Amino acid sequence: MAYFDAASAAPLHPVARQALLASLDEGWADPARLYREGRRARLLLDAAREAAAECVGCRADELVFTPSGTRAVHSGVAGALAGRRRVGRHLIVSAVEHSSVLHTAEAHEADGGSLTQVGVDRTGAVDPAAYAAALREDTALACLQSANHEVGTEQPVTEVAEACRAAGVPLLVDAAQSLGWGRVEGDWSLLTGSAHKWGGPSGVGLLAVRKGVRFAPQGPGDERESGRAPGFENLPAIVAAAASLRAVRAEAAAEAARLRELTERIRARVPALVPDVEVVGDPARRLPGVVTFSCLYVDGETLLHELDRAGFSVSSGSSCTSSTLTPSHVLRAMGVLSEGNVRVSLPPGTVAEDVERFLEVLPGTVAAVREKLGAPAATETVRAAGPDLVVDALGRRCPIPVIELAKVIGDVPVGGTVRVLSDDEAARLDIPAWCEMRGQEYAGEEPAEKGTAYLVRRVS
Repeated sequence: MAYFDAASAAPLHPVARQALLASLDEGWADPARLYREGRRARLLLDAAREAAAECVGCRADELVFTPSGTRAVHSGVAGALAGRRRVGRHLIVSAVEHSSVLHTAEAHEADGGSLTQVGVDRTGAVDPAAYAAALREDTALACLQSANHEVGTEQPVTEVAEACRAAGVPLLVDAAQSLGWGRVEGDWSLLTGSAHKWGGPSGVGLLAVRKGVRFAPQGPGDERESGRAPGFENLPAIVAAAASLRAVRAEAAAEAARLRELTERIRARVPALVPDVEVVGDPARRLPGVVTFSCLYVDGETLLHELDRAGFSVSSGSSCTSSTLTPSHVLRAMGVLSEGNVRVSLPPGTVAEDVERFLEVLPGTVAAVREKLGAPAATETVRAAGPDLVVDALGRRCPIPVIELAKVIGDVPVGGTVRVLSDDEAARLDIPAWCEMRGQEYAGEEPAEKGTAYLVRRVS
């Protein structure tokens, strides 16, 4: 089985395993106590904090360990907003942040705060000028990920941090996906990370708050972790997290170069091997091991199941793989195709033979899924008929509305219109994306008696 979902959780690093087992015997006592066992535990905790802070690029007394990366985000955002309440209650986030950031932003807005979401381009990157334009006198905090978890695009953190610093606004960086590869450059104010993303154990996050940043921890007070992460520290997991972070950093340069070559191989060959594929994300400014693509006329859930049966563990942002039947917020913000979306995220140590086998299996797997759904063949010809057609796809989920559109677009002459009726939210994203891929004109949408009518004009 080839595990290609390291962006969700990386396999436990051997150093993490060794450190975890060793510290189970040495680090079980309360590090706040003054007797021998407590002092020994305290030494382990302090050493782990020093190692993690060195990797982050901050002082040891600026970093605390939390029960998860999500908790680090929640605590960081809440504490920074509370610390700057006198300035205002305006929060800025990008439209492609991790759900932990977006959920915190939604809670802030529901509590009476104001929120601005900065959009991204089709590669998934924010425009620093747009971010700077969103800053206001009452802006308490800005948030920006270092790299996107779904498509791998790296964000212009340095440029955004400069704009925030000039405006006197702290910037919180969610560095969960990138921290294992290197420090986050730029003059950021707060930073969060999650150990299971870099090969550490799950259940350990970190939060760094620079000196001088106004910060007011929320919730009941606690003497642990400077009051910013209440509860007894999971010391064995913390020690393992810090040890694995230092270990993956030592290997990062060589492993990044190797994984970039493998992901470039996938980016280049998948469109040549599989018809009607869109590779998404920035082609150059991206994480080393992540490549994401979407396949027209494919049910994402079925495709993932078939790849799993073939021996490959991958993930997806397709609407078909979620209970909400809506595309991922990342793909939606980028305005790219969500059908048959596949994210391949290679863990360190991935061998080229597994990538080659994936490239051998993928074309036949996609073709089989398309055949089951009755998708049009890439070379299929169609007939010219009346100037307008209506496709009733009500009650039919992705990718059926787009498949039906593709089948009939040639039945109208150039200049003719196809009106697709759909009540699937994914159609709002996938029909315009299909038009861009197939060289047709998306003429907009209008309300229908049931669902929405999406208008497509044939231009070629």
